[in-house]
Amino acid sequence: MSNLILELILMLFVILLASEIFTNALEHLGDKLKISEGVTGSLFAAIGTALPETMVPLLALLAGTANVAVNEEIGVGAILGAPLMLSTLSTCLMALAILPRRGAAGHVRPERSGFVRDLDFFLLAFAVAAAAMLVPREAHTIRGALSMVLVLTYFVYILLTLRASKKLVAEGHGTEADKKMLLARVGLPTNLATILLQLGIGLALLVFGARGFIHGIEGVSQLLGISALLLSLLIIPIATELPEKVNSILWIRRGKDTLAFGNITGAMVFQGTLLPAIGIMLTPWQPRIEVLTGVLATLAAAAWLRLNVRSAGLPVWALLINGGLYVMYLAITLSR
Repeated sequence: MSNLILELILMLFVILLASEIFTNALEHLGDKLKISEGVTGSLFAAIGTALPETMVPLLALLAGTANVAVNEEIGVGAILGAPLMLSTLSTCLMALAILPRRGAAGHVRPERSGFVRDLDFFLLAFAVAAAAMLVPREAHTIRGALSMVLVLTYFVYILLTLRASKKLVAEGHGTEADKKMLLARVGLPTNLATILLQLGIGLALLVFGARGFIHGIEGVSQLLGISALLLSLLIIPIATELPEKVNSILWIRRGKDTLAFGNITGAMVFQGTLLPAIGIMLTPWQPRIEVLTGVLATLAAAAWLRLNVRSAGLPVWALLINGGLYVMYLAITLSR
């Protein structure tokens, strides 16, 4: 048992290190390409920091353990657990980070058009993914069509986000890298080649860390008698979302609300489209109670954020409510 826990801790540190390397390079890439904070946050940073939880279900389904059922449970849990964490606990932690300074009645002010676009696309895509759970696994054509809808949804989302970039940069929402690139600290120049090199290093470490985490999850679930699905719904998202939450917390404390929220809502769109598309095709994708509870909590949290968007921003107290939704989810799931 102790060896498995040590393995999970070690792989967690590998994932955290890899995410920091990858995200740092992405920020410099956005700065060099002169793109908006919306693109850097909702596309570059969101995809970069979403890679750990993305790698886990992909490797579980495509190259996991010899136990196919465990692979499928880890895959489904990791796919659906990440958006749940992002829409509930992550937004609540951001609110707690600025609560002493802005107060519960204060506001966070991400760039409104991008924030609304992210939430609208996520709600649409995740509703489609939820509906797919009602389709029998044998209905390959219908499932394939729904998967394609999700992939096309993300493609359209990328196009609209990129199209809005030029105007946002002109309005003063351009990306600026606050930290020196990590490879530059060892004497290498900061140029496109070294940025791509650092991206590659981060990606390789992410793959290594995710594979180790899969085997650790399987071992712990067997020893504790807990299903791999429940464990992956709770543990994998908490572990792999840590870099994302830290980045967003640091950004929002510095007043960079657009980057902070883009990092979260952009990842929600990414994980609410492409990953469910894979899950629909490669797993049973059935509405088990643990899964259905998480899906409903996620949709409720995202809808609550969308409902509270105002021209003055988003009230801090509304973000705290999302944390309450996560607590309710835990209470319902763990009481079974």
